[in-house]
Amino acid sequence: MEIKQSTRIQTSLLNGLEKKALVWMASRMPRWITSDMLTWLGLFGAFLCGFGFFLTHYGIYWLWLSCGGLLLNWFGDSLDGTLARVRQQQRPLYGYYLDHNIDTVTEAFMFIGAGLSPLMNMGVAALCYAAYLALTVYVSINAHLKSEFKLTYSKLGPTEFRLVIIIANILLMYIPALTTFQGSFDWFGKTIYYGTMDAIGIGILGILTLFYFVSFFKDLHWFAKKDPLIKSK
Repeated sequence: MEIKQSTRIQTSLLNGLEKKALVWMASRMPRWITSDMLTWLGLFGAFLCGFGFFLTHYGIYWLWLSCGGLLLNWFGDSLDGTLARVRQQQRPLYGYYLDHNIDTVTEAFMFIGAGLSPLMNMGVAALCYAAYLALTVYVSINAHLKSEFKLTYSKLGPTEFRLVIIIANILLMYIPALTTFQGSFDWFGKTIYYGTMDAIGIGILGILTLFYFVSFFKDLHWFAKKDPLIKSK
């Protein structure tokens, strides 16, 4: 079955350095390591990330496990496609199907793990996951209709978001005031409490939501011009 591969749009802040590092690692990867193995390794890293969040019930330094999981997730998730391209073993249909299904589970591990921790409200985590899924659907639709696979928005992509979470984890571990901080506000007569991770999550939610709606309406205008309404006589 012949398919046309979508153009990857990757313009993140770290893209240039990251791409060189990935190609360097892929060209030196032992032959027994396959792209599929790296994909599953990335999923395992996401599980460790979420599990590390959950384990903060027993100590804040379990966030190191979360950080390690994020690094492992980056390694597997970012290197699997690069390895296939370097070895000229690309499988567009299979790779697209596997990678996007695994990504959905990956983010579920991370967000649900954060929501199950004492650091973040499950409602905030669920909203962040919903915003991520909305962007995923948007990207998948454009991959088919415009042959564009957009990975970054305003110079920010998955790698940058992973780095933000790692930095936040380290700050939480070594600045006790961030862990004990609790703010509140009234919402229709009910007092809502939030902590540092909730504030970070709401910030990420706002960014993802903004990216989604700006991109949605921009492309809606593009599709309207591409496929104009023809009035019948």
